[in-house]
Parts: sequence; C-alpha cells; structure tokens
Amino acid sequence: MREDCLSRLNWGRGLFLILLVVSLLSLTVSPTTGAAPARDFFKVGVVTSLSGELAFGGNVTKRGYDMWADTVNQLGGIEIAGKRYRVQLIYADDQSTPATAAVAGERLITQEQVDFILGPYASGTTLALAPITEKYKVPHITGSAESPLIWQRKFKYTFGTIPPVSINAQAPIQTLAQDVSPKPQTIAILGIDDPFSKFAAEAFRTAAQKFGIKVVRYEIVPEGSDYTPAVSAAKAQNPDIFAIGSHEKAAIEMIKAAKELKFNPKAFVQHYGMTTPDFRKGLGKDAEYVFGASVWTANLNYKATILFTTPKEYAEKFKAKFGTEPDYTEAASTAAGIAFQEALRQIKATPPLDQAEKDALVAALEKLNIMTFYGPVKFATSGDYYHSNAGLQPIALQYQGGKLVEVGPGKLALAKPRYPTPPWDRR
Repeated sequence: MREDCLSRLNWGRGLFLILLVVSLLSLTVSPTTGAAPARDFFKVGVVTSLSGELAFGGNVTKRGYDMWADTVNQLGGIEIAGKRYRVQLIYADDQSTPATAAVAGERLITQEQVDFILGPYASGTTLALAPITEKYKVPHITGSAESPLIWQRKFKYTFGTIPPVSINAQAPIQTLAQDVSPKPQTIAILGIDDPFSKFAAEAFRTAAQKFGIKVVRYEIVPEGSDYTPAVSAAKAQNPDIFAIGSHEKAAIEMIKAAKELKFNPKAFVQHYGMTTPDFRKGLGKDAEYVFGASVWTANLNYKATILFTTPKEYAEKFKAKFGTEPDYTEAASTAAGIAFQEALRQIKATPPLDQAEKDALVAALEKLNIMTFYGPVKFATSGDYYHSNAGLQPIALQYQGGKLVEVGPGKLALAKPRYPTPPWDRR
C-alpha cells in the first residue's frame, strides 16, 4: 500500500550494495533448493519490515497477511480438489533495509523451503527481494509496494495487488483542481528520497501540471533528516497546496513542523500513510482536513464470493480482530493471499510445490481475473505496469470530523471536500 528505505544512502550506493549482496549469495549458495520434505500444508514466506524506520508500515502488511491466513485456516485451509490445506506464514524481518530483504528472501527459499512469498511493505525492499525470487523462480506477490520501478523491470516472478503510485497519488490533486471553488492556483511539493516517495512527489507534480496548478517549489530531501528547513522553504512560496510524498512517520513530522512554523496552506495532501491508524494517532486532531489517496475503502460496493463477500464485511471482521479500521494496504495484502489461493485452486497444486508447480502458479497468476472484497485482481502482462494490478480506480480521501471520507474525484465523492483548511489558530 509505499514505503521505502534506501534512506541515508543515495540510490546509486543502495543499488550497488544490493547487487553486491546478491552476487555474494550466488557464490555461496546453490541455485537449487532440492526437494522439500512431504507435508500437508503450504509454507508461505513473508518478508516485511518488522523493525527499523518502516516498522509501522511493515506491521500494516503483517495485519493484512495475517487476516488472510487466519481466515483461511479457520475454514480448514485452502480447498483443492476436495481436500483442504492449511497455510503457515513464516516471517522474515527485512529491518527496513534492501540488503537485509535480499538475505531474508534467500533464507526463506533455501532454508525454510517456502512454496511462495508474500512481499515487503516498501518499494526499496521489494526491489531488492525481486531479483532473489527471480533467481530461485519462486512466485512473489507484494500487497504493498507501489513504485513503478518494480513493474518497469518486468520481473517474471513478482506481482503486486496495488496499482503504481504514479496513478494513485493523482486523485487528491484532481479533486482539488476540479471539485473545489475557488480552484487552487499553486502547489509546493516535498518528497523523501526513496523509490516510492519520489514517485509520489512526481505524481503530484504531473497531476498539478495536467490540471493547471503552478508548481512553485519541488524538493526531494533525505529520509530521517530535519524537515523544518524544507517546510520553511515551502512556506515562503505561500502555496495554496502543500503536498507531501512520504510514509506516515515523515509526514507526521512535516505536518508538525508546518504547525510550529504557522504554515497555513489551503490544503495539505499526503501519500502514503494518512490512511493508517499510526497517522491518526501521531497527529491527533491535527490530521483534520488532510487529503490523501486510496484504491479501497469499506464503502465500496464490490461483491465477491472468496473469504469476504463485501468490503464492509472485511472491515468489520478486521476491526473485530485488530481493533482498528483497515486501510487499503491491509486490504491489498489480504487480497495478495487470496490471489495465491485462487491460483493454487485453479492449477490444483498441493504442497510442497515443485518447480513445475511454481511455474504453473506464475502462469495462473498471469491469467487470474477475479472479483474480491478488495475489487478486481487482474495482473497486467505487458507494458510499463507489468504484473501490477492496474485496474483499480484511485479515490481521494479527506479527514472530516476525525474520520476518513471519500471526497472525489467527481462521482466517487460521498462527501464534499472541505476547502480551504482553516489556519491553525482557528481550528
């Protein structure tokens, strides 16, 4: 749903380290894993950020994956040819770093001998894991990563249930350009230097230019730095919109800095993080009026037959289990498990999977076309969004009365956008 930690390293150094790790692993580990021991359950590897800078997001994906596995197992497992097979999730912490994600994936494949992998929260860690799953020919779906870089590299064994951020992040800008009056004229954009957040910032810029909003400042800063100078520089341009391309932790810090600086744009826009409980908890009432983007909410009218019949049913069961409302990344992570589940059923594969079955699973994923509580899951098989689920409609959200509501674009709105945002001292 995002993500992404090549922080404190520039992209070139980070990529070099990833390639070095992969090269060293290829010298020390056989490219074949051998036959897995007989078992009557699927072993599912999960690589995500359970510690480090992106632990908040990593736990978002964990809740989504756990929701799938626990629900399947409560039913006795995945039904294949009249028999049910339970699933066992085996977690590996990528510690919010790409190099660790590569090592974690290697261990899950060669030592744990997992049948397939549910992937990381962050795009940077996903970009590090994908060459590993490619090398060992292991199917891999991320329920979170949104960077277009993943899909542009056309990994055969990697899929994703969330459309690229270059599509998603444009929704709130379109809404502000078309659905409020008077239309905002200027925008300042501040992004974090990682594979996801930079693309979020670029999507804001592209949308602003498309809809005739002047970009008065565009800046990319290192993750974990002092954001106050950059926020102050944005304030100096007096923009109507202040857009933040980042994860929730950096966004919380930037909005707090804006309040300290008495920076009063007419709209705050953020992607990704504003849909998470951590964002609401971190900002409290200061989350009010913030705009963001999503590809799923509990109010959508999808009807499905797999595990959860509607978005509302999923949201109710999720809240009963975890005590919080699900966001779209949690829903997408659950949908990633459902995609594997349905593909396995279609090819009638039973555990443990041999290589022929893993390749058949990839082929089945490429042909998959199902309706879930999350919406349609159909992976692209060509173009710039190869193996991404690019068929969902982005939605603009805004905090109103402490709750997220759908405010656009256009007919997707269930409430009118509240604009302009009142100054800090008048809220």
